Parts: sequence; structure tokens; C-alpha cells
Amino acid sequence: MLPVERHKAIVSALDSAGVVSTEGLVQLLGVSQETVRRDLALLEERGTLRRVHGGAASVVARGGEEPSFTERSQLEHEAKAELAQAAVSLIQTGQTIVIDIGTTAVEVARAIPHSFRGTVATPSLLVAAELAERPDIDLLVCGGRVRRGDLACANAHAKAFFTDLYADLAFVSSGGLDAEIGLTDFHLDEVDVRKTILANSAHSYVLADSSKIGRVAPHRVCTLDTLDGLITDFPVSQDIAQAFEDAGGVILTA
Repeated sequence: MLPVERHKAIVSALDSAGVVSTEGLVQLLGVSQETVRRDLALLEERGTLRRVHGGAASVVARGGEEPSFTERSQLEHEAKAELAQAAVSLIQTGQTIVIDIGTTAVEVARAIPHSFRGTVATPSLLVAAELAERPDIDLLVCGGRVRRGDLACANAHAKAFFTDLYADLAFVSSGGLDAEIGLTDFHLDEVDVRKTILANSAHSYVLADSSKIGRVAPHRVCTLDTLDGLITDFPVSQDIAQAFEDAGGVILTA
């Protein structure tokens, strides 16, 4: 098993259990304790997890606080770039696309082919900055209060903007994704904006790397049957897969 595969497996195990033992990871990965300890040390340096006596624990627990944008931008960067490639494979020239906020959303903006001609609307100033010099893209940015770090726009002004916008395709971000509870987020005023985006988009996909799967943030955005699918970087648990299958959605794995 390659190091990147081991790291994804460790993150997935933490998403499911919250805490994993070194011995449990040895059995799961089929490697030595020394290899597991090195992997945990590296992942801790990246901010993916925190080491505890005899194993490791999640950085963000159920209902906890969201890591800062800087911390999140350093996590699973390669995986997010691959996820973004899977997302932009759905885009067709001439469409109106909504790209949400967050580190993965920025990667999606970067991955849009230069051959694309169409409209991109976003509540993210960082996404807008990525696309501002693209002459064939009609770039729309909502107004509203700007949250530091993610440079995300939200409040009634942002909601009103998206109330009058009907997109062909929306890529929405996630604070967490759970089979039973659905899509959740950490910021209440941004939840209302995201609900409006989903209501007015012909097709919508949630962007969720492995660190988001199985997590539950404080505020629910929607149940999984609201979405057309999930774009992720790692095979999901059976309950998530079954929930999307029951809802007629699809799962795209980078």
C-alpha cells in the first residue's frame, strides 16, 4: 500500500470512529507499528489529526469547531485537486455554474478548462479571484458580509442574489456529510445561501474530501436526497453509498 493510500485509510478510519489505536491501524494497513507512527506524525504535522497515547484522534469532533482556512488549505491538497478534476468533467460549455466557498471550491475554479465559455457565479471572493482574468467566463459574485479566512459572502443580500439565479450546475461545499443527517455546515448565515443555491440549480453535487465524510457540523443544509451526487476522493462507507443509491444520486470518486 502506497503512503498516500495509507494516509487516506487512516483519515477514513478516524472519520468513522473519531479515535483509532496504533495497533488497530497496524491490522488495518498491514504494516509495522513504526510505519504507522511515522504516518501519524506526518499527518499531525499537516493538521489532519492529533496524536494521543496509543493512537490518534480527529481534529474536529462531531459538533466541534471548523479548522481555519489556512489549516484546511494544507490538508489533503493533492486529493482536493483530483476531486476538482472529477467535478469539472461534468461542466459543459455555455452553462451557468455555481461554485461555492472553501478550499475545494477554489481547486474546482482552478481546474476549469480554459476552453470553457459560460457563466460562473460564486459567494467566494477567492473563487472569483481565480477566474477574474478568464475572458470567456462571465463572472458573477454575490454581495453580503465577508467572512475572514474563506472570504465567503453571506447574509440576506447574498441570498437575494441567488434567489434570482437559475444555474445548470452547482458545486456546493460541506462542513460534514452524514448518511442520516445529510449535508451540514458550521456557519448559519451561509446555510441559508446554500439552500437557495440548491433550490435553484438544475443539478447539484456536494464536494467532500475524506475528512468531511461521516462528520456532522452544527447546522443542517439538506438531506442527501436533495443532491444529485457526491464528488469525493476516497471510497465512502456503505451507509453513505446506500443513502445516495436510495435517493437516485451518484458518487464520483476522484
